[in-house]
Amino acid sequence: MIEARVGTSVGELPADQWDALAQGNPFVSHAFLTALELSGSVGPGTGWSPAPITIADAAGQLVGALPAYLKAHSQGEYVFDHAWANAWHRAGGSYYPKLQIAAPFTPASGPRLLLADPALAMPLLRAAEQVCADNNLSSAHATFIAADQVPLFERAGWLLRSDIQFHWENRGYGSFDDFLGALSSRKRKEIRKERAAAQHGVEIRSLSGAELREDHWDAFWAFYQDTGSRKWGQPYLTRKAFSLFGERMADQVLLVLALIEGSPVAGALNFIGPDALYGRYWGAVIDKPFLHFELCYYQAIDAAIRLGLKRVEAGAQGGHKLARGYEPVETLSAHWIAHPGFREAVADFLERERAGVAADRLYLGERSPFRK
Repeated sequence: MIEARVGTSVGELPADQWDALAQGNPFVSHAFLTALELSGSVGPGTGWSPAPITIADAAGQLVGALPAYLKAHSQGEYVFDHAWANAWHRAGGSYYPKLQIAAPFTPASGPRLLLADPALAMPLLRAAEQVCADNNLSSAHATFIAADQVPLFERAGWLLRSDIQFHWENRGYGSFDDFLGALSSRKRKEIRKERAAAQHGVEIRSLSGAELREDHWDAFWAFYQDTGSRKWGQPYLTRKAFSLFGERMADQVLLVLALIEGSPVAGALNFIGPDALYGRYWGAVIDKPFLHFELCYYQAIDAAIRLGLKRVEAGAQGGHKLARGYEPVETLSAHWIAHPGFREAVADFLERERAGVAADRLYLGERSPFRK
């Protein structure tokens, strides 16, 4: 018999044992998840209550884990189920709380089943379902699942949902100019013009590891706040979270700053994974044409080539990324619905939605800026 336990904090679990299961992914690392807890970005008052589900062996060593949260809303997930919640409420039910298996506020695919042995996938997912049943939760959701783990959810009978992101793929480029050489002539010229305009009068610095200081985080906090206010929302992360990223995982952080006369005016925050660079946050206190594209997309490509990474994941949404060499890729989530009738309705919706997403991806792929 396998026993699974539900905790109240990733921080209460041994960091070395957790990270041994995390496959080097920065967003399910002990450092990242506990930084969110210690900074108050998740926890009381946020609608994200940590509820990690774990399995240990006879010696007490972690051999399986789910980064799970009890959710009181659907914010910060980037896989939108508001229509499902509204339908559930109209039928007289309570959609929240629900169980969310995710890296909070992070639309980047990665392992959601942290496993020493793939055979433990089914017990972990059954444990998640049991948590829902025991606590009268409407559903469980695993978002932005690494492609190699999707079959594990599918075999457990969870419903699959697809969406589109734009990623840049490193096809063995030795430099940014090598990448430009793969594009059509018109797109090469446009990108060179954009970069020249963005860089005019601006100094750009890329900082990582010991180079990161608190004054850099102070500047970036102002940029992050400005972006949040422009989107008419409240930023998910607290100021302390950025300091903790710098303290706990500085070597996995790449902060790109734009400076004018020595003062930071814009910035983009990236995280470095084993084979990918993940663009996460951006902001500016000036309005300069193409600076967003330079810091978030072109500097990320430069960094990925320099670091020998396979791809850049530039986050959710953004069809404008297509013209800048980022191509449409499928992202996947998995969903378990408690009520049989509601599950059937969601399954029907997802089947039709997947067909539409596939058509959109094909349409976008045909409009790639790469030479035909």
